[in-house]
Amino acid sequence: MKRSLTLSGHRTSVTLEPPFWAALGEMAREQGASLNAVAARIDAARAPEVGLASALRVAVLAWARAR
Repeated sequence: MKRSLTLSGHRTSVTLEPPFWAALGEMAREQGASLNAVAARIDAARAPEVGLASALRVAVLAWARAR
């Protein structure tokens, strides 16, 4: 499922499976932040050679495992 995000003032499209989008939404709610804000933090922390979709999936996995 493709969605548009705004990261650092720029629109970008990301394709993730629906369960990952749902988990990212849950992460954002827990943090009291928007989905864009959570994605922007993950984007800022990722290594340049790691794609955004992969970084988002890994962040969701880490969040789920920590629960």
